[in-house]
Order: sequence, then C-alpha cells, then structure tokens
Amino acid sequence: MKKPHFKRQEWHRYKKLGDKWRKARGKTSKRRRYEARKPAMPSIGYGSPKKTRGLHPSGYQDILVSNIRELEELNPETQAGRISAQVGSRKKEKMLEKAQELGIKIFNKEI
Repeated sequence: MKKPHFKRQEWHRYKKLGDKWRKARGKTSKRRRYEARKPAMPSIGYGSPKKTRGLHPSGYQDILVSNIRELEELNPETQAGRISAQVGSRKKEKMLEKAQELGIKIFNKEI
C-alpha cells in the first residue's frame, strides 16, 4: 500500500512554508487534535515492514561504492552498487565491467 504524501499545515496558504512535513504544535490546531476533515498526520501505523525498510524498490540493499575493492566486497544476492558521482568515466567503465563479471547489479549504469 502506498503511503500518503504528508504536507505541512497551512502549506497552501504561505509559499514560504513549503510542503515539507512539520508537526503541528499550535495550542488550538485542528490538525494536531485530529479533527474531522483535516488531512492525516504521520503516525506509527504508516511505517513499512522491518524486512523491507531502507531497501531499494528492487529489493536490493543500495550500497555506495567508489572503487573496485569496495565493489568486490558486495554480496550479489542481497546488495547492489551505486557508483559514486566523484568517480570518473574511465574508472566507472572498469567498475561496470568488473560488476558484470561478478554478477553485481549497478543502479547508475549510464556513463
């Protein structure tokens, strides 16, 4: 089930607030008091299962790698690599070849 996108109270009224979530703390806030016809607030019930929490949507654990040695340490069954942005294209090509040899999934393959 997809979680709702929680927006800040009064986000539509003042542009400076933005829509990033902040807890309603006002003394008379209708949203804080969970009154009817007010949007939902984040709570424990919206959490994702512990087994899938923090995983990439593909089901792999997302690991940032910046060299071939770190790439070789990955477990191909449960982990997938994301090559750091600081890595140059020549080194990235070598890392992609090595990942293919080892059967490791890489999320950012474009060079």
